[in-house]
Amino acid sequence: MPRCAREKSLDSVYHVMVRSIAEINLFTDHADKDVYMRLLKRYKDIYLFKVYGFCLMETHGHIIIDVQGADISRIMHGVNQSYAWYYNHRHKRHGHLFQDRFKSKIVSDDRYLITLSAYIHNNTQDIEGYENQVEKYEYSSLGIYLGSMENKYGLVDKEFILSQISYNTAIAKKQYLELVYRDNPDIIPDDAEFKNEKAQYRSERKVIVRSFRPDEVVSFVENYIKQYNTNISIKYTKKNIEAKALSVLLLRGICDMKQKDICAFMGNITQSHSAKLCARGIDLLQRKKEYMNIAKDFIRRKAG
Repeated sequence: MPRCAREKSLDSVYHVMVRSIAEINLFTDHADKDVYMRLLKRYKDIYLFKVYGFCLMETHGHIIIDVQGADISRIMHGVNQSYAWYYNHRHKRHGHLFQDRFKSKIVSDDRYLITLSAYIHNNTQDIEGYENQVEKYEYSSLGIYLGSMENKYGLVDKEFILSQISYNTAIAKKQYLELVYRDNPDIIPDDAEFKNEKAQYRSERKVIVRSFRPDEVVSFVENYIKQYNTNISIKYTKKNIEAKALSVLLLRGICDMKQKDICAFMGNITQSHSAKLCARGIDLLQRKKEYMNIAKDFIRRKAG
């Protein structure tokens, strides 16, 4: 039976659901969940999407993704394919890990987005030990929303949803927790006190228009890192490796180019080489502070 076409839009927010095949758990322990979170962050650095919430259970996971002009299929194909490779290698198994394709549904309005995120955060009621304290579950973003847990993956943008409830941070957190516990308000923790933060929540969505030309990206990278006339199409040289790596990263993420198109533009390099350059680009962003905001700076400069 043919698959139904996935409903997609480049300016939408998605409720993404991933599930393992019947006989195994998708996540066997904390290490597996950590890897999946790091992969989400890795692809977030590539495609510049936003994550508004997540919850990972043993057999499945929920993620709220604002694609910001990127393609949800490319994002999730990359994340899930990388995780399946890791999982099979670690657990010495072969074959499919995920149950069919990932499922996704476009979130139609802000009210539904708030209700959906509360539902996702309430999922951990099914985990033994967290029935009445879902905010303490480490692999859900609820603790990040409430300020009781560190955003250690640098993954979650909590402000957008909370700002839909109230610009006052203490009020937004309190009312949000009440929404999570709406079916059983009597178990809201007695010590749930929320202090005002210095800045109020004022968050708006701004979709990235990914219509930039490849030559614009390369020129910007050369000027940004002050490495001129790099001729990135020269294959076998290490002199321009940083310019090539950062260029491939931005071509894939900001220009939304396919690997084969990047390979042709870069001088007929292999897809494997392109993937390695992209990985090196991400590593540069993480290791060198001067490169951390290169993608945002490019978008800001083009918008200005």
